[in-house]
This record gives sequence, C-alpha cells and structure tokens, in this order.
Amino acid sequence: MFTPVNQVRLTNVAIVRLKKKGKRFEIACYKNKVMSWRNKIEKDIDEVLQSHSVFSNVSKGTLAKGKDLQKVFGSTDQTAICKLILATGQLQVSQKERKFEAESKLRDIATTIAEMCINTDNNLPFPVEVIQTAMKDVKFSLKPNRSAKQQALDLIPELKQELPIARAQMRVRVAIPEAKAKDIKKKIEPMVATLEKEDWEFDYEMVARIDPGAYRGIVDAVAAGTRGKGTVDILDCKVQDNVKTLE
Repeated sequence: MFTPVNQVRLTNVAIVRLKKKGKRFEIACYKNKVMSWRNKIEKDIDEVLQSHSVFSNVSKGTLAKGKDLQKVFGSTDQTAICKLILATGQLQVSQKERKFEAESKLRDIATTIAEMCINTDNNLPFPVEVIQTAMKDVKFSLKPNRSAKQQALDLIPELKQELPIARAQMRVRVAIPEAKAKDIKKKIEPMVATLEKEDWEFDYEMVARIDPGAYRGIVDAVAAGTRGKGTVDILDCKVQDNVKTLE
C-alpha cells in the first residue's frame, strides 16, 4: 500500500497532544512509558518515543509541517520539541482505558484507607469493600492528577459522616542523647498512647504507639531539645497485620 512521504503509520501507541497558538501537535510514545518519563524513572528517550517525529495527527500518520514547528516553537529540532510535548502535553487515553485507570485508582484509595484506619467501635480494620461503599455514599470525586495516598488522607475526615473511622496509631522509635533524655521524655510522654519498649543503655531509646496527630509534636520536641541530634523514626503507620479484618 502506498503511504505518502509526509505520513508515518504507527500501532499500539500512546499519544501525547499539545495545542499551542492554534495548532495541534502530537507525539507517538510507547504505552506505559509516558508517566515513567515524567516521574524520572525512565531516562532513555528512545525507550519512550516510538518516533522522534512531531505529528499533527498520529492516528492518520500526518507529520507536522516544518514551518508550523518554526512558528510555534522557534525551532525545527524534532527531538527537542518531542521532549517539550512529552513534558507539557496531555496524554490521550481511550474511554475504556480511562475507566480502567479510574477504577484502579479508586481501589488503591480504598485499600490505602483500609490499611491506615480502624473501626473505632471495635478497633478492627474495615474491609476494602466497606470503604468503597462509603466513598460512593459521600459522593467522592476522583482527582486523576493526585496520588492515591494524598486523596486517601483528604478523604478520611469525610468518611466519618458514614463510618466510625479513625487513623490507626503509628509505631515509632525515638532516640535521644542521654544528657537530654529525662527532660525530653517528660515532654513527649503525654503524646504517647502506648509505650512498648524503652532502653536506657547508652542513649535513651523508646518504641511506642502514638496517634498520627501527635507525630509532629514529638518530632518538634525531640528536634528542639536535642538540637537535631535526636531522631524519630516511623516503624509502621498501617493497621497491625495480626489483626483480623471484620467481615
């Protein structure tokens, strides 16, 4: 089949589109590589671009005109323009792909909440399905450009309208130089929910469970009292694995 010289046919492609100064420009990428490039996971541009050409329409295989590239980008350097479109353009996805991605992200948000929270009536974690139902009840609106964890943290207060839910306690290790230990311990003890272990050999070390809202106060107290020489490490911020899920 004859293909005009200004047309290139590509298959199994992810399209990134940029509209600028009344013109449409597109680049052809490998599926699943666009976000890897944007997240700086993939660094080889040849692993991202199916072609170093700039198109006006990838689906039709129509290449962008050189005069349009010069007018809009001030250059005809195809690779440089591809990188610009890759960074600032809009990734085109089909309705089916968009639906799958949305459902997957909603599931991720619900799973994150289930891992981070407990039912305050019985101190047990919620099944993911219960969280998903509550998300629908509060009419949660997915934000595609925000991470699942960010949206989960924002959503927890809203879910309190439907569920007896609260963040699970965090497990932390606090280490304080011996000379400052007694004074700082007195300051942070009211913020500790459960003291699991403490060790006075050499420097003072404490392993404890705390409410998430107390974390910043403990960090600030240790930092101020030790001039940055003490540490507060998060050991676990999820529901304990040995607790059975309430069905």
